Amino acid sequence: MKIAFTGGGTGGHFYPIIAVAESVREIADNEKIIGLKLYYLADESYDKEALFANGITFMYVSAGKRRIYFSIKNFFDFFKTAFGCVGALFSLFLLYPDVVFSKGGYSGFPVVLAARILRIPVVIHESDCHPGRVNMWTGKFAKRIAVSYDEAGAFFPKDKVAQTGQPIRKAILERKTEGAFEYLKLDHNIPTILVLGGSQGAEIINDAVLDIITTLVKDYQVIHQTGANNFNEVKARAEFFLHDNEFKDRFLPFAFLSPLAMKMAAGAASLVITRAGSTIFEIASWGLPAIIIPIEESNGDHQKKNAFNYARHGGAEVIEEGNLSSGILIAEIKRILGDKERQQKMSEAAKNFSQPDAAQKIARVLIDISLSHEK
Repeated sequence: MKIAFTGGGTGGHFYPIIAVAESVREIADNEKIIGLKLYYLADESYDKEALFANGITFMYVSAGKRRIYFSIKNFFDFFKTAFGCVGALFSLFLLYPDVVFSKGGYSGFPVVLAARILRIPVVIHESDCHPGRVNMWTGKFAKRIAVSYDEAGAFFPKDKVAQTGQPIRKAILERKTEGAFEYLKLDHNIPTILVLGGSQGAEIINDAVLDIITTLVKDYQVIHQTGANNFNEVKARAEFFLHDNEFKDRFLPFAFLSPLAMKMAAGAASLVITRAGSTIFEIASWGLPAIIIPIEESNGDHQKKNAFNYARHGGAEVIEEGNLSSGILIAEIKRILGDKERQQKMSEAAKNFSQPDAAQKIARVLIDISLSHEK
């Protein structure tokens, strides 16, 4: 049995693939399915350790972005994609997997095109309320379509769609409260705020937090995942603002949070501040109240739609970028953390929104298609 995965470019695309691969291996082990081989085809491996840990073989496929604005890079990326399509066709022909699972994104296009030409079944997953361009196209011929939000189902053939939620890695599916404060050297008696900028970081969130950092550390502890590209700048600015501050140790910046550190950070946190990508589903699985700041302009305005969809369920408050200010952010933080009853209601709403079995549902479909394809 061979299953090929594709899609990527961000953690929001890559790590759900890892979550599904974990569940595929678990089902295969439980059902004594032998000869299972997993492959990941994309323009970069993204996280080599995660691939190795799950026995996934990486195969390079060239891919170029299709930007909606003018850029000379579009010219060169056209050829990257063209070469990628040829390379993907050759790679898939040699592998001939039983099924291809795609998370969408520009890096998945050459692979799903090759799969269509070779008549290999394709299953896709869409994380956002408004599908991306590649998934919109792939949905026309995909055998099965999984979506995180009900709204996304309207863009695809109804008889192929299932609302599964977002696949989440087992390593971070649940927050770890025991030992969390000790692990991060935090005070049990002081509320903790977890700031997540996504795998690439989010400058506007970083700036908003730094603008109020001296006010925040008076009453709260702050764990701030900045993104690797922004870490040095955020750390330097924070050290400048907090140089003589008696509470400077209450601010903990991290470029990246490992799965264990993420579980511990979630275990210590009382509130999360984040973007409106796939992190929403991780927060929901943890049952934590959140303040969501969606990207102002995204494909199909999907971040705003994600944010307000989740907020309607009661798990979060939304601050749009155009309304974001230091005064509004600190007021919203105090409004949530100053009201225990409100925190409890938001926590319950988050848990009700969560679908922790998403990865297993998708893995089951991939294995069933693979078994039927082998006959």
